[in-house]
Amino acid sequence: MLQHFLHFIKYTVLITLLLVSANSFSQDITLSKNTNVSVLTCGTGNEVYSLFGHTAIRVQDTLNRIDVVYNYGAFDFNTPNFVMKFTKGDLQYFAVINSFTDFINQYQYEKRTVYEQQLNIPLKLKQNLFDNLNTSLSSGESFYTYKFIDKNCTSMVVDIINKTLGGTVIIKKEDTDLTYRSILYPYFSGHFYEKLGTSIIFGTKVDQKGTQIFLPLELKKSLEKITFNKVVLANDSKALLEFETITPFSWWNNIYTYILLLLSIILINKKSTTLFYLCMMGIIGLFFTFVGFYSQHLELGYNYNILLFNPTLIGLLFLYWKKNKQGLYILALLNILCIVVYVLVIITKAHLLIVLPLIITNAIVLFKILIENKKSVPIIS
Repeated sequence: MLQHFLHFIKYTVLITLLLVSANSFSQDITLSKNTNVSVLTCGTGNEVYSLFGHTAIRVQDTLNRIDVVYNYGAFDFNTPNFVMKFTKGDLQYFAVINSFTDFINQYQYEKRTVYEQQLNIPLKLKQNLFDNLNTSLSSGESFYTYKFIDKNCTSMVVDIINKTLGGTVIIKKEDTDLTYRSILYPYFSGHFYEKLGTSIIFGTKVDQKGTQIFLPLELKKSLEKITFNKVVLANDSKALLEFETITPFSWWNNIYTYILLLLSIILINKKSTTLFYLCMMGIIGLFFTFVGFYSQHLELGYNYNILLFNPTLIGLLFLYWKKNKQGLYILALLNILCIVVYVLVIITKAHLLIVLPLIITNAIVLFKILIENKKSVPIIS
């Protein structure tokens, strides 16, 4: 399944913690004038679950000795049929509450930057936000069906703040002319195969213009430019923790092994190697077909990459076994035509370059099959 969906894993806790949290911070608490409410933006990490960062809300009241962080995006690993629910897209996520000390210590341990932006809103709205957060926890409103773009830890924070402010105050201010796919690409530095995987498993939805805030750093940038009641909504961000971003090095997770693998398939030029490669492409295509129909993740639907990862490629095994040269010719020709259509579709897309080696490899091995079986077609011979 999508690797970057796992960036919430580190916040997974038992549901009992949620219940305890709701009881501990009830709406009966009246915040003092010393209260600060802020949005926390956690920087990216090098683990799969942390590639896109995280968003949370901090409520700090020194008089009431409150300093807590509200996190949306936890889920329970003990959920029955966890994997199938996760794949289908109906796994329930929920919010949890942590002490600020525990929260910041975790990011200190992971060496990830944390920025804080205090919201410039009156005490009444701070109280309303605090109450809304606790109501969400205690009533079950914090449970939601996760969607990569439409419902995640960042969008949930945006929604509850907008609800508190009484309108759509927080909107995206930058990169609205870029597609979601283009916005995601810079986050994969040093993670080549994660980038390739998300390039081929995502369908048409991520090719839409990225007009919606769905990533933590997008929210951070937007808060710096939004005004509310004629004042800037959020103060300049303050780094609570700051670490240098280090791009990881891997001897295998890079473009060089990718190119080397595809070159070896072409140069070895053995029937068994070619068949194995093309059948693997077909199996991946079958998976795309399955999740396209089965999953409720809209990002996985209408996946035109199936033109390259064509499930019909699996039929080559049967045709070779039957020694059906005419069938091999027709199937190879069909897939070459699909590749032509695929190139026309993808030519303007952000992931053209990363899939181009696959396009070339498929074209070369299919043309070899075409040439080897050409004489079996009476009309052509």
